[in-house]
Amino acid sequence: MRDSALLKVDQLCVSYGGVQAVRGISLEIRAGEITALLGANGAGKSSTLLSIVGSVKPKAGSVTFGGSDVTGLTPDALVRRGIALIPEGGRVFARQTVEQNLRLGAYAVADDTVYRQRLDQVLTLFPRLAERRTQVAGTLSGGERQMLAIGRALMSCPRLLLVDEPSLGLSPLLVETVFDTLASLNRSGTSILLVEQNMAQALEVAARAYVMQSGAIVMHGSAQEISSSDQVRQAYLGL
Repeated sequence: MRDSALLKVDQLCVSYGGVQAVRGISLEIRAGEITALLGANGAGKSSTLLSIVGSVKPKAGSVTFGGSDVTGLTPDALVRRGIALIPEGGRVFARQTVEQNLRLGAYAVADDTVYRQRLDQVLTLFPRLAERRTQVAGTLSGGERQMLAIGRALMSCPRLLLVDEPSLGLSPLLVETVFDTLASLNRSGTSILLVEQNMAQALEVAARAYVMQSGAIVMHGSAQEISSSDQVRQAYLGL
C-alpha cells in the first residue's frame, strides 16, 4: 500500500539555549487532510512549525516531505518544494500594498503569466483584497491582514500549508470566516497543518489531531477521538 503521508516528523527536538522546547516528537500529515496540532500557549507548537520550515534548526530528528529528507533546508528552498507558512497573527509587510505583499509571496515565480494567474485566483478567493489591492497593508483590519497572509502563502502554490494560530486576535465572526476558508482550500486539494489553541474550532475542520504539552505529544487520533477525550481537556488545563 502506498504511503499517504505527505510530511513526516520523526523524533524532532528543538532547543533554545538550555531550554528544550520540543522533546522528540513524531507526527505525520497525510495528503489531502487537515491535521491539527493543539496545545496551550508554550506547549511547543510554534517551535515545531518553525523547525519544519527551516527557520529554526532542530537539535535532533528529521523532517521528510514528499518522500525526501528536507531536514535543515532553508525556508526559501522549502517554499520551492511546496511548503508555505502562514505566521501567527496574520503578519504582513505593513508598509507595502496588498498587491506588493502578494508579489512577495510569489518571489520564486519567474513567469509573469503564472504570477498573474495566481494573483487572479487569490483575488477571486478574497474579494476584499481585490477591493484593497493598492491599499497599504498596515491600514487593513485584523481579519483583512489574516486574509492577506493566507493569500500571500497561496501565491507560491503550496502542496502543504502550515497555519499558525489563525484565530489569534480575531472576532468570533472573522474566526468562522478564516476557518471556512481553510476548509475550502483543503477541499480544493491543499493539505494543511493547523496549529491552534482553539481546540473546538480546529477539530471542526480537522480530520486528525495531535495534542502537545510541555514540548511532547501527549495524545493523537481522529478529530472525534480527541474532542471526546478527558485526557485532552486535562492537558489543555495543565492539570
